[in-house]
Amino acid sequence: MDAFYVAVELERRPELRGKPVVVAGSGPRAVVTTASYEARRFGVFSATPAARARRQCPDAVFITPDFDAYRARSGEVMAVLHEHVERVDVVGLDEAYLDLTGIERPKAAARRLKRAVTERTGLACSIGIGPNKLVAKVASDADKPDGFVHLSAQEARERFSGASPSLLPGIGPRTLERLEGRGITTLAELGSAPVAKLTEWFGPRLGAHLGALARFEDERPIETERVRKSESRETTFDRDLRDIEQMAAVVERLSGELCAGLKRPGRTIGIKVRLDDFSTHTRARTLGCPTGDRDVVAPVAVELLRELAPTRPVRLLGVRVAGLEGGPAHAARDERDQLELSLDG
Repeated sequence: MDAFYVAVELERRPELRGKPVVVAGSGPRAVVTTASYEARRFGVFSATPAARARRQCPDAVFITPDFDAYRARSGEVMAVLHEHVERVDVVGLDEAYLDLTGIERPKAAARRLKRAVTERTGLACSIGIGPNKLVAKVASDADKPDGFVHLSAQEARERFSGASPSLLPGIGPRTLERLEGRGITTLAELGSAPVAKLTEWFGPRLGAHLGALARFEDERPIETERVRKSESRETTFDRDLRDIEQMAAVVERLSGELCAGLKRPGRTIGIKVRLDDFSTHTRARTLGCPTGDRDVVAPVAVELLRELAPTRPVRLLGVRVAGLEGGPAHAARDERDQLELSLDG
């Protein structure tokens, strides 16, 4: 979808069309979730700190996110996709992969689908067609907004040969910095780098993966059903926390919120701590049996926090339950199960 959150807001506020519009939170550490294409001309993009966005584009209209509305509109879009294509792999509120295998004229079918989305929802989208998910993803972003691009893997390699490796999903700022430190600044250079060198620099798994990405090789299948393996809750503070008791209270609250919405029990309890220097630390413990009980999750999460004992101010805390199983999270358990929980590991 094209600037999805902004597009939903413009339907409700058509007087803002053509103006720089930014959907972002209001706290001092809020970041931009979506910016209109008019705002992007000023260097405002997703994940830009909201305070910086206001400086770079002082005339922009800032709107607080309404995720209930975005989820509802997303449901309408995905319903159209499922009506036209049998196998749909939904990967977010505003993005999905479609399996066009076996369709006689896939490009014509995709154009019909594109028109149907706009006619039924009033929202615009861009479509990329390719032999795998990676090519399709990059192609869908190539001519936004309202784009339609069909590329083979070879055509993708040629078209984006001079682009930064950061063009590809999965290559973030830290990996990019390490690549540039080795003199690799383009996808062509990364794709032609010897696997032995990439393995030496990044390890056997990541090194080979980076080279494959740059060559637009991708074997991920279409997944029509996704089984969530973990659930989490986290919060970023307006001001860094320094007191461990304050942190513990937040972890207890997050544990309660997480367990209240947990659909299935899990065996692993984890925490996430981001410090003021943006370093992120995680700790986890696997229990003897699955749980979704706040009275079990919260004490374990707090103990993990105390063991970590952050030595710097904390800007974010999170709690996670992983290893989710098939039964209900709050299934009845006898007292022996509670006593046999293993808190080691």
